[in-house]
Amino acid sequence: MISYYLQSFAEGVLTFISPCILPMLPIYFIYLAGDSEESEKGTSKKKGNLALNSIGFVTGFTIIFVLLGATATTLGSFFKEHRDILKIVSGIVVFIFGLNFTGLVRIGVLNKQKGFEFNFKRLNFLKSIIFGMVFSVAWSPCVGAFLSSALAKASVSDTIMEGMLLLLIYSIGLGIPFIISAIAFDSMKGLFKTVQRHSRLVSIISGSLLIIAGLAFIFNFI
Repeated sequence: MISYYLQSFAEGVLTFISPCILPMLPIYFIYLAGDSEESEKGTSKKKGNLALNSIGFVTGFTIIFVLLGATATTLGSFFKEHRDILKIVSGIVVFIFGLNFTGLVRIGVLNKQKGFEFNFKRLNFLKSIIFGMVFSVAWSPCVGAFLSSALAKASVSDTIMEGMLLLLIYSIGLGIPFIISAIAFDSMKGLFKTVQRHSRLVSIISGSLLIIAGLAFIFNFI
C-alpha cells in the first residue's frame, strides 16, 4: 500500500508540471491575487492575498478529489468479487492515458480541454475554495490522466479511508508545488518558462510513468 501512496504523490506533482497546467498558472495566480493598486503596499497586499487564496484553492480541489476517492473505493468494494478484473480494466485505462500523453497515440476526446468561466471578483479565502472545486470538476485531461490512475488505486483499496487517503496524498502532491509557486511566483517566472520550453519532454516522461503504472496494474505487479 505504501507504493500506492508514493505513486499518488508523484502523480500529483506530475499533474502540476504537465504542459497544459503550467502555462495556465499565471492566470490562476492573477485571479487569486485579487485587485490591488500597484504600490508597495498594494504589492504586499497582493502577495498576502495570493498566499491565502492559493491555500483556499488547494483546499477546494482536495475536497472534491477526496470525495471521488471515497466514491471509487465504495464502487470498488461493491465489485470486490471482480477485483482482479477491475484492476486490469483500470490498468488499461491508465495505459491508454499514458500512450496519449506521450504522443504515441493521439485520442481526440482526451485532448479536448474544457474551459470554464469564473466571474468572481476580489477573491477571498472562501471564494477561492469554490474556485478550487470548479477547477477539479471542469479542468482538462491533464488532471484526468493522473487522477484516473489515483482513482484506479482507490477503487481496489480495502477501505474507504484508504481510498480517501490516496486521493488526499494525490492532492498534496499537486497542492504543495502550487502553493509554493504562488508564494514565490515573481522569482519563479524563469523556471516556469524553462519547463514550458521542455513541455514535450515533460509529456513523454509523464506518459511513460502512466504506461508503467498501467502495465503494473494489468499484470498485477502492485
